[in-house]
Amino acid sequence: MLRSLYDRIIRLSGHRNAGTALAVVSFTESSVFPIPPDALLIPMCLARPDRAFRYALWCTIASVLGGLLGYAIGAFLFEAVALPVLRAYGHPDALATFQGWFERWGAAVILIKGLTPIPYKLVTIAAGAAHFSLAVFILCSVMTRGARFFLLAWLLRRYGPAARLFIERRLNLLAGLLAAAIVAAILVIRFA
Repeated sequence: MLRSLYDRIIRLSGHRNAGTALAVVSFTESSVFPIPPDALLIPMCLARPDRAFRYALWCTIASVLGGLLGYAIGAFLFEAVALPVLRAYGHPDALATFQGWFERWGAAVILIKGLTPIPYKLVTIAAGAAHFSLAVFILCSVMTRGARFFLLAWLLRRYGPAARLFIERRLNLLAGLLAAAIVAAILVIRFA
């Protein structure tokens, strides 16, 4: 099943609407959707290394725009929308935790969390709920998301054929490691 999905994403990455699909996933991941855009970005960059930086740009722009939606949800709809999302991730007290982090470390929270596999929507929603500076939030989001996606695109463009062979030979192992990393991130968020 995993091999079939991987092969299908590789085939679809050449479709004329592939970039749009990537942007939609990247936008929604920053505010409500649980799947990171890397799940599409990696196979798309492997299939079309000539478009890797274009894909990274789309991911960055869409992620920052989606982050603004997450910020707005946190700032204006915390009780109605944000709290249920945070509860769904098993961390309804995330606001208090993030507010403490924002007070203590400021922009570093956005810069660090934006690079990690911890769901970025938690950062965007909490930043809005904490009424963190919008200008600093946007600047940090552009920097951290851009760094993440462009670094990934550069690595895949540079080492693409070898990376593709490595991934295809060890797809099940890598999927298992990714699943373990996601579970670990959720546990860290839940019990932090």
